[in-house]
Amino acid sequence: MAPAPPPSGSLRPTRLGTAFLGLTLVTLVGCINYSLGLGYAVTFLLAGVWVAAAAQALRAGRGLSGRVASPAAAVAGDTASFTVRLESRGPGGAVLVRLEPGAEGLGRVPAGGLAEVTVPVPTPARGLLSFSRPIVAALDPLGLWAVWRPLPIPAPLPVAPRPEAGAPPPPDPFPGAGEETGRRGPGPDDFSGLRPYQPGDSPRQVSWRHAARLGTPVVRETDAPAGRVLALDWAQTAALPDGEARLSRLAAWVEGARRTGTPFRLTLPGRALPPGVGEAHAAAARAALAEVQPWPTPPPAAFSRRPRPAPLPGAPLRFALLALAFALAPAALRQPAWLTGLETGLLGYAALRTRRPHLPAPPSWMLGLLAGLGFVALNAAYGTLLGREASTALLGLLVTLKAAETRTRRDARLLALLGVFVLLTHLFFGQGPLAAAHVALGLVGLLAALGRWNGPDVGGRGALGGAARLAALGTPLMLALFLLFPRPDGPLWHLPVQAAQTGLANEITAGEYSELAQSRAVAFRAEFAGPLPPPEERYWRGPVYERYDGVRWEQVRERFGSPTLEFYGPALAYRLTLEPGNPPWIPVLDTPTTLPPGAFLTTAFQAVSFSVGASRTRHDVQGRAARLGVREAPERLSLNLGLPPQESLRARALAASWAALPAPERVEAALAWLRDGEFRYTLTPSALPGRDRVDAFLFGSRAGFCEHYASAFTFLMRAAGVPARVVGGYLGGERNPDGGYLIVRQQDAHAWAEVWLEGQGWVRVDPTAAVAPGRVTAGLPTALSRPEASTPPPPAPLEQAALRFDAWQTRWNSWVAGYDGPRQRDLLARLEAGVGGRPALLALGVAGALLAALPLLLVARRRSPAPDPAARLLDDLARRLRLPRAPGETASAYAERAAAHSPAQAQTLRRAAEAYHRARYGGDGAALAELRAAVRQVRG
Repeated sequence: MAPAPPPSGSLRPTRLGTAFLGLTLVTLVGCINYSLGLGYAVTFLLAGVWVAAAAQALRAGRGLSGRVASPAAAVAGDTASFTVRLESRGPGGAVLVRLEPGAEGLGRVPAGGLAEVTVPVPTPARGLLSFSRPIVAALDPLGLWAVWRPLPIPAPLPVAPRPEAGAPPPPDPFPGAGEETGRRGPGPDDFSGLRPYQPGDSPRQVSWRHAARLGTPVVRETDAPAGRVLALDWAQTAALPDGEARLSRLAAWVEGARRTGTPFRLTLPGRALPPGVGEAHAAAARAALAEVQPWPTPPPAAFSRRPRPAPLPGAPLRFALLALAFALAPAALRQPAWLTGLETGLLGYAALRTRRPHLPAPPSWMLGLLAGLGFVALNAAYGTLLGREASTALLGLLVTLKAAETRTRRDARLLALLGVFVLLTHLFFGQGPLAAAHVALGLVGLLAALGRWNGPDVGGRGALGGAARLAALGTPLMLALFLLFPRPDGPLWHLPVQAAQTGLANEITAGEYSELAQSRAVAFRAEFAGPLPPPEERYWRGPVYERYDGVRWEQVRERFGSPTLEFYGPALAYRLTLEPGNPPWIPVLDTPTTLPPGAFLTTAFQAVSFSVGASRTRHDVQGRAARLGVREAPERLSLNLGLPPQESLRARALAASWAALPAPERVEAALAWLRDGEFRYTLTPSALPGRDRVDAFLFGSRAGFCEHYASAFTFLMRAAGVPARVVGGYLGGERNPDGGYLIVRQQDAHAWAEVWLEGQGWVRVDPTAAVAPGRVTAGLPTALSRPEASTPPPPAPLEQAALRFDAWQTRWNSWVAGYDGPRQRDLLARLEAGVGGRPALLALGVAGALLAALPLLLVARRRSPAPDPAARLLDDLARRLRLPRAPGETASAYAERAAAHSPAQAQTLRRAAEAYHRARYGGDGAALAELRAAVRQVRG
C-alpha cells in the first residue's frame, strides 16, 4: 500500500531525515558512553543541521505553487507523463512532486522562477485517471525535511483502451442513404469554406493567405462525399468475446483512421460522435472509448524481476567517494597497510567506473569473499574484533565494500551517513584541534555529498556552500546544547576499548623505566592553586613495589593493618589532567588529604581511581606533607625485608658490613657508596644476567637508569636489615610559562626507594640523586648530558612555540574535549553565583536557548527577494497594501483586485501596473523609477 499523503502545508522529515536523526541519536549514546567531549560537539552540530534544514524547508515551501498539466493522450498498460509546472517566489531549490497513488518526480525550481517536473504515472487499465490529492514538497538543501503544498486537482485523464495488435481492416464505408447532407462529413476532398483554427488541426489545412489578411489563423473546411465517411459502430464488433476486446478493436480502427486522415464517425452504447477528421476528432474518440461503462478492474500487479537501476550520474558519485576517502584517511596511520591498500583499491575502482561505465561492477560473491577474508585477517592482526582498533578497522572495510556496490541514490545517501559515523570513530583515538579540523571539514564534505543527490543539477560548489550554510546556522544551537546538555559521570555500559597502556606498569624489571624515558608523550598536566613546588619536591607518587623475586619487583595485594598517617605542613591544592591510557593510580604529590569521588588511598599510600583509563580525566587533589606508617604492621615490615635466597651474595656481604650502624647511618653509607663508586647514569645500560643481577650492576657494569639504582639500593637496605621498598611515579615536570602549569611526560617516569625508620615511618630516599643530582633539579635531558647540573637550560625558540601550542591545546582539552559532568557543574555553579540564584540561572538558560534558535526563526520567516528589480518593487507594493498576490496572478489582475480593495488608490495602482510592464518587458529604465515612485505613494 502507498503511504498516506501528509497533510497539506505540513513540515515533516523525509525518510532520509529520519535516518539522519537516528544517526544523531546513536552518536549521542556513543558520546555518553565513552565520554567523548568533542563527539558531543559534533553530535550537537548534526542536531543543529537537522533543525536548520527544517527552517530552510519552511522558507522554501512558503512561496511554492503550481499546477498539473495532463498529457494529450494515455493508453491502458502504458505510462502517462504528467507535467507539473511549478513557480517559486522564495529561494527555490529541490522539490518532490507526488501524484497518488505513489507516483513521484524530483526536480529543482530556481529562486523566484518557474520549472517543470515530469512525473510518469502508470495507467494499468482503461478508464478515467484522477488524483485525489496531488501535492508538491519543498525540500531543504540536504533533503532531510519536506514542506507539502497541495496542487489544484486536474481534470480526470481519459485512459483509452490499448489498440488491438493486428486488428482486421475496418468495415466498408457506410452505404449512403437519405439526404446527401446527412451522409457527408468532414474529409480531405471538397472545399466547403473557412473556419477558425482549432487545436489539433493539421498545419497543412491552414490557409496562410487568408490568415495574413485577417490577422488570425483560419483553416480550409473540406468534406467528403457520401460513402467516404468511415462508420465505426459498436455493433460491428459483436463477434468478439468481451467488451474490452471490442473497445480495443475500435481503438485500433480509430488509430488507423487518424494515421490515414480518413474521416470517421463513432457510435457507442449511449453515445455517438458525428463525422470528423484530425487530431482533435481522434482525441475525442479515444476519450469516448475510455468512458464506456463498465470500467474494467485494474489487473493485479504481476511479479517481475526488479529492473536493473539506471547508472548513477558520475560527478555526484565521485564527489561522495572523495568525501568518504577523506573521512577514512586518518585510519591509515593506525591500521594494517594491507587494509589501507584494499580500501584505496575499492574506492579507486568505484571512482574509475564513474568515468568508464563499461567496466564491470564487482560481483556480490567477490565482495562477500573480501568481507569474510577481512574478518579473518583483522581477527588475526588484533586478536579480537571487539576492541577499539579492530572494530573501527572493520567498520572502514565494510563501508568501502558498500561504496563498491553502490547502485542507487538510496545507496549513495546511505554511504554519506556511514561516512559521518566513520568520522566520529576517529575521536576514540584523539580529540585535539587537528582532529576537530578534520571532522569539521569531513562533515561539511559528506553533507555536501548528501545534498548533491537532492535533485538534479546540483553542482559541487553549490552543495558545499549549502552544507556550510546549514552548519553555520546550526552552530548556535550546537553551542547551547554543548554547554547545557546534562553530562553523566559514568558510562551506560562497558565495552572493551583496548586503550594502549602507556606509563607505569604493575611490575618492573631493569629497563622498564629507561624505555619510558624515550617517550616525550604527555602523561599528565598539573595546575596549582598557588605557586609551583620547587623541583626537589616534585615527586609524583604512583605504584609501590614490595615483593622481589630476584628479577622483578611486584605490587602486593595482601591485606595488612592500616598504617598511621600524621600530616604536617601547609596544604597544597592542584588539579591533575591525565591523558588517556594511564593505569588506574593517580600520581600525587606528598599525601592527599582530599581525593576525587571514587578514588581511595591504599595501605601503601597509593591514590587509586578506576575511572582513569580510556579517556582523558581530571582530578582535583589536596595534599600535605605527612609521616607515613610510623606505626606499621609487622607483617608488612617483614615482607619489606624479604630477599630471594642465595641471590647476589657480594651485595649481601657489602650490606652486612653496615649492620652495626644505626639504621639512618646504614642509609647514608649506601648512598655514599653509590656516590663514590664511579657509577654512571645512562639510558642504554648493558644487559644484566638472570641471576645475581644486583651484583652484576654494583660490581660490574655500574651504569644504569633510575630503576637500576632504586632496585640495587632497596636490595642493600633489606640485606642490611632496614625495611625498604621501591616506589614508582614521576619526577619533575616542565613549566609552561603561557599556562602556568606543569607538563609531566612519560620520559619523567622515575623510581626511588622508601625505607622504614623507627619513629619516622617510611622515608623517601632517591639513590639516583646520589649519582646524577641533575635528574632532580634539571630534568632528564639535562641530567643525561650534565649529571651535576643544577638548572635546566632555557627553552629554544622551537620549544617555546611548542609550549605555546601546548597551552592552547590544554585550554581546548579543558573546555571542549574534556568538558564533562564536573566541568559543566562547576561552570553552572559559577554562573548561578554570578547571576544571583537558580531562578535567574534558569531564565538565563531560556534566554540562551531562544538566542540559539533566533537565526533559525529568522531564516524560516525571511522571504527571498525576487530576482528582477521590477518584481521586487511589485512585492513591496503587495506588502504595503497588506494584500498578498495569488500564485500566478498577473500584475494587471492584481492591480484591478487591489483597486477594488482600495478604490482611493486605484489610479496609482493602475499606473504602477503599467510602469511594471514597461520596466519588466520593455527595458524602459525610466519606467522603473516611475514604478518606484508609485510604490512609495501607496498606503496600506
